Amino acid sequence: MNILALDLGTSSVRGLVLDEDTQPVPGALARRKVSLAVGDDGTGTLEGPVYLACLVECLDELAEFGHLRDVGLVAVSGQWHSVVPLDAAGEPLGPALTWLDTRPVPPASAAGPADPDDYHQRTGTWWHRGYWSVRLPWLREQTGGRVARFAGVAEYVLGQLLDEAPMSISQASGTGLLDLRSLAWDEEALALAGARPGELPELAPLQWRGRLRPDSAKRWPALAGVGWTAVVGDGGASNVGSGCADPSRAAVTVGTSAAVRLMQRVPAGQEMPRLPERLWRYRVDHDHVVTGAAYSCGGNLFSWASRELRLPAGAELDAALALVPPGGGRPADPRYGGDRPPGLAPAGSGELRGLSFGTTAVDILAGLMQGLCGLVARDLEVLESTVDRQVSVVLGGGAMAASIWWRQAFAAALAPRAVSHQRNPEIGATGAALVALGRFEVAVELADISRTDELISPTTTGRPRPQYPS
Repeated sequence: MNILALDLGTSSVRGLVLDEDTQPVPGALARRKVSLAVGDDGTGTLEGPVYLACLVECLDELAEFGHLRDVGLVAVSGQWHSVVPLDAAGEPLGPALTWLDTRPVPPASAAGPADPDDYHQRTGTWWHRGYWSVRLPWLREQTGGRVARFAGVAEYVLGQLLDEAPMSISQASGTGLLDLRSLAWDEEALALAGARPGELPELAPLQWRGRLRPDSAKRWPALAGVGWTAVVGDGGASNVGSGCADPSRAAVTVGTSAAVRLMQRVPAGQEMPRLPERLWRYRVDHDHVVTGAAYSCGGNLFSWASRELRLPAGAELDAALALVPPGGGRPADPRYGGDRPPGLAPAGSGELRGLSFGTTAVDILAGLMQGLCGLVARDLEVLESTVDRQVSVVLGGGAMAASIWWRQAFAAALAPRAVSHQRNPEIGATGAALVALGRFEVAVELADISRTDELISPTTTGRPRPQYPS
């Protein structure tokens, strides 16, 4: 039996087919880039119908080349935190807010949680613009109160294809409205969100399976009758796909954004380990949680610098970065997109310092990349306090695969911890498949991990010394 693994990300939609051992079937990968609307005012949105079209095109491409013929299960990794307002017919009333959007503000009359720490421990989140507790009232005001219900991007697009699309426990935890222990909507969070009956998605029960609607099954007959498993939040899926499915390993994932996360087994109903003030916690499934910190900067820094600074590409850029030792570059605050929870810095908080006439575009890029390394190192130390020991680290994500220098910089910033690199670029989709199959115990064995120090380029020797040092 093959598995169709879908990754409903922020910057792209991807579909790939894995064999029964969750190894990629050669050539069975379809990808469509997603266009995000971003602005200096904190806008970070995508259009739901356009996003749906990207997913349909991926499925059409895989079907055209016969890759769906032997699929017996569909697993999905979906972006956390997104929300789209829908009318009574299920059509979007506006664009979907992604994690990148920093515009929502609490209603002026709202006072917030009665006990912020207890709220944080129950939901794993804060009363913050990044969560539905603040986003729903703001969207209701923006749409003139015409909202019939709310959905995440994953629930919206799957609702167009499947007979039903309830929200998984994993996705619900990313809204900030879920009690992580009871796995029910949190009453206080609902009150803060002003959520009315019927406005929120139904929660998917344990072992839920969806099926294609008749019109969808006619379009993709190979998938007719095939079960679709509940969506796994992208961060949790990435941890499993990176081989970081237990507390001994932390995953540092750098895709469009970045995060550092540690996964633990905490079944529903069991008391949660205490959550440090600056960390969040979400559900991977009914039995596992993931704790960590996330950042609005990641591969988007690389993309911005490449575009605006007209950097060289490929081997030429690698050679130029090799002259900048890890820890080098110009001092920089990489928070171009502002803070993700719990921080409140707005979009446009990025800074570059120490510039001179000798500063190069590569110096600036290296400083931005090094700036993210520093943020991760700070939060990893807090994360380790939850397990009372130093952990090893696995680097993963598209940006990590693309830059050997960034991997080296992370290894230096996170020393003396053992730092490895996950070479599989599809960790989210692979992780979702492993969760769907319940193969947490083999995630480490299946992970394509190499030691970061084995990848260090021999040309990384630092800049040439000036002939007449001052």
